[in-house]
Amino acid sequence: MNKTKFIFFIFFSILITTACQTVSNKIDETTKLEEKELSQWLNKSESDLKIAYGQPNKVEFLNTRNRYYIYKSKKFKINCERKFEINPKNKVIGFSSKNCF
Repeated sequence: MNKTKFIFFIFFSILITTACQTVSNKIDETTKLEEKELSQWLNKSESDLKIAYGQPNKVEFLNTRNRYYIYKSKKFKINCERKFEINPKNKVIGFSSKNCF
């Protein structure tokens, strides 16, 4: 009986390790796709960004006269937040993404 428990434990451990690695790989893939999509907005105009994403949920003004346009959404009860940094010339100069897939 002890041998059966040991074999079951080894099998279960391998199964969990493999499953966790698969999830991690999928998260990495979707993060890369998200970054690729958002990087296309660099040097685009603020008005183009608003046409595609609509009005931002929040606008934060920085001391550098730049501002962040923050877009929030929810998917599967996970909050997604995308930030685009806009310079005084109304061009997108940066972005960040959190929990978006």
